[in-house]
Amino acid sequence: MLSQRLQDALNEQMKNEFFSAYLYKAMAAYFEAEDLPGFAVWMRVQAMEEMTHGEMFFNFICEAGGRAILHAIDAPRADYASPYEVYEYALEHEYFVTDRINKLMDLARDESNHATQIFLQWFVTEQVEEEASFGLMKKKLKRVEGDGRGLLMLDQEAGTRTFTPPAGLTVTGA
Repeated sequence: MLSQRLQDALNEQMKNEFFSAYLYKAMAAYFEAEDLPGFAVWMRVQAMEEMTHGEMFFNFICEAGGRAILHAIDAPRADYASPYEVYEYALEHEYFVTDRINKLMDLARDESNHATQIFLQWFVTEQVEEEASFGLMKKKLKRVEGDGRGLLMLDQEAGTRTFTPPAGLTVTGA
């Protein structure tokens, strides 16, 4: 059973996950407009991951006896000065998400809600991966700054990314 406070916090994080998907989809649109289709693929895959994370929160809230509430999502930033700035902004966003996940874990621990702690542990681990992934791409973009050939090579590399849903995620319905 979820306390009202924990349910509200989980719903807020669900919104944050769906906003992240929206943000990364907007970044994909930026890359499409800049004729960098590989980076657009990378961001589309990231958007799918975030949609999946939002769905995981939705499922957990429902399964834990709570009520999933879908809050309004603000429009994401859509314009950037460079691909490097996109990844810089995205990495800052991932730091925000990590902070929110950590605060949720603290709340679940304070309430001795072990099921929520176990659920959130996956996200704690996932955020390490997310920050590393964005950070690496940011470093690579910094290295090729001003080198069009290097940028095109990174674009090509980014386009090889594929989406793999987390094990055990299922969506059912009538």
